[in-house]
Amino acid sequence: MTEQPNNPLHGITLKALLTELVERYGWEELANRVNINCFKNDPSIKSSLTFLRRTPWARAEVEAIYLELIEGPWGKSKE
Repeated sequence: MTEQPNNPLHGITLKALLTELVERYGWEELANRVNINCFKNDPSIKSSLTFLRRTPWARAEVEAIYLELIEGPWGKSKE
């Protein structure tokens, strides 16, 4: 495995990322931000992970929302 010191997503699983977004925003807000059915109709972590792993554009949008969260003014501090 190669080191990726400049990649803020390095070491964060998709499941952890998605779980944190759901806890912070909820499914309804995620569906507003990323227009995909797995966030709108009977959403679950499992079904969303399956879809995001198979759909690069949707995964990229979800990762961008997560980056906004952690890099924003109320994000986690990385010390």
